[in-house]
Amino acid sequence: QVQLAESGGGLVQPGGSLRLSCTARGNVDSIDDMGWYRQAPGKQRDMVATITTGTNTNYADSVKGRFTISRENANLYLQMNSLKSEDTAVYVCYANGLIQGVSPFESWGRGTQVTVSS
Repeated sequence: QVQLAESGGGLVQPGGSLRLSCTARGNVDSIDDMGWYRQAPGKQRDMVATITTGTNTNYADSVKGRFTISRENANLYLQMNSLKSEDTAVYVCYANGLIQGVSPFESWGRGTQVTVSS
């Protein structure tokens, strides 16, 4: 299996920046796609950005032009610029793949809190 651990969240003022990191451990060679999701209080979990092994990226409309997803080896990053109060949420790292090319898996981290407030 694959274990994911996020870091880099915190409190930032509107217009500020944060960089989130996600470190994968375990069967990291089995990872295909990775991504960031977020969940605000009382709301459903939404996709923020995803990236494939071929580094193709996809972004939610609300973050296009402000957030950048990237990956290096078993690490995933999210550079967040021009942050807005509506970006406040718990940000969760995601990965999927095939263990030994046979058994599909999905893994989620525990999340890191991002709060945008003056």
